[in-house]
Amino acid sequence: MHRSRPIYALATLIIIAAGLASRSAAASHIPPFLATYAGDTLWALTVFLVLGFTFPRAPTAAIAAAAIAISFSVEFSQLYQAPWINQLRQSLPGKLLLGAGFLKSDLLCYVTGITLGSLA
Repeated sequence: MHRSRPIYALATLIIIAAGLASRSAAASHIPPFLATYAGDTLWALTVFLVLGFTFPRAPTAAIAAAAIAISFSVEFSQLYQAPWINQLRQSLPGKLLLGAGFLKSDLLCYVTGITLGSLA
């Protein structure tokens, strides 16, 4: 399999925009369930797409496994609460990339987003 980098790049930009919108004031116009879980699901899908872009010839299962490993690692890293990383998490890039606090429900969102990416 060979993934199209332009398609993956475009899809990544669209998913990032949708994820940011899901966490903005615009989210008040979507159902509460989607507003709560869309951002985390789309974040993991973005990880999957970035890996697919970076490794266009890798098997989809390998990309999915790596995306789950990265997503879960980031989520479990939120259990670590040192002052230096908490300060980093308070910045906008830190919050978007590292999250703010551990939630078990995020793990299901990650699996869902990566599964959707794998199926597409």
